[in-house]
Amino acid sequence: MYSQDAISGHRRGRPEPTAEMVSGLACLICGTDYRNAPDADAVVVSHRDDKQLLACHGTCARLASGSVTGLEETPLPLAERLRRHRADQR
Repeated sequence: MYSQDAISGHRRGRPEPTAEMVSGLACLICGTDYRNAPDADAVVVSHRDDKQLLACHGTCARLASGSVTGLEETPLPLAERLRRHRADQR
């Protein structure tokens, strides 16, 4: 597994999330686009501006939140996240 120092260092070195990441359309860590990979097992790892930030279940979630399973929260459906993203882009 990853050490706590490695996880903390990764968090500090990460650039700002993209608009797709903030809208829950892409993994916060690896950038997997959930629109192209709808079967990806995403979990909620954080919130920003009342939006769910998602990461792939497992290593990405652990790097993002310190927990393999993220927060105990169900992600919004992809269609709803996509609708909100489009509304924000206007």
